[in-house]
Amino acid sequence: MSPDAVIETIVALLLLIGTTLALLSAIGILRLPDIYTRSHAGTKSATLGVLCTLLGTFIFFAGIENFFSVRLILGILFVFLTAPVAGHLMCRAAYRSGVPMSDRSVRDELKEVLSVKKEE
Repeated sequence: MSPDAVIETIVALLLLIGTTLALLSAIGILRLPDIYTRSHAGTKSATLGVLCTLLGTFIFFAGIENFFSVRLILGILFVFLTAPVAGHLMCRAAYRSGVPMSDRSVRDELKEVLSVKKEE
């Protein structure tokens, strides 16, 4: 097996994993009951899906085309840092504005912490 074939196999696997995670993220956003669980689906699996796709693209261009793309590295870092933080802030804003949790939610650990802070 030639080195190009190995690189192409790795790239194909990363792209397949990335698209699968993006599809699972879309299904999770459609199927999950409230903003808190939808945010989890939207940030975790979508972030990993985009990262796998960008990493596969970076490896392809670096290994096959001998082109080192700083934009892809910056894209990976940007998505990796901003997507989870944005999801956390949206859930925090929703919780503090009183958006109710799903009936299937088991516990609310933040309620006790916020009630203690209000008493102080």
